Amino acid sequence: MKDEDTSRMPYQLPFPRDAQEEIVIPNAMGGDDRLWVPQAENVWFRPLCLNRSQGYWMNLLKVKKAGVLSRHRHPQPVHGFVLKGRWHYLEHDWVAEEGGYVFEPPGETHTLVVPEDVDEMITYFQVNGVMCYVDPWGKVTGYEDVFTKIDLCRKHFAEVGLGEDFVEQFIR
Repeated sequence: MKDEDTSRMPYQLPFPRDAQEEIVIPNAMGGDDRLWVPQAENVWFRPLCLNRSQGYWMNLLKVKKAGVLSRHRHPQPVHGFVLKGRWHYLEHDWVAEEGGYVFEPPGETHTLVVPEDVDEMITYFQVNGVMCYVDPWGKVTGYEDVFTKIDLCRKHFAEVGLGEDFVEQFIR
């Protein structure tokens, strides 16, 4: 008897009962502008995954202005991948350019700047834990975590007519 080729056969067993559903976002960079949550003037984020059980979030950050965006510190690692435009940190001599990946180790403090000749910057970020906004001497002036991101999404989605529960699809 010849073995049947099963390479294109889907998995045949049930998934674990408590496994969560996947998140699939077609056209994450385009589509409905209401999905971009305002964070500051000319700055938006597009939630992709808001993981409240592990304390991280993944989003697209879109900036349509040049200049200093924020100075902040990360007590946990951050991963970034530049999809459009470029940016840099005042504290480093490298530039994050389209197609480039950035790993920010725990303890990193930096000031994000979008250059004058960049009309739009979009970067995918995975931020773990807290992002602390600080002054030049390290005094904390504010913070973001997965819960503040969820709250911003709820408020924004309610205001634009999608309903505050629209955010639930991104929460794990």
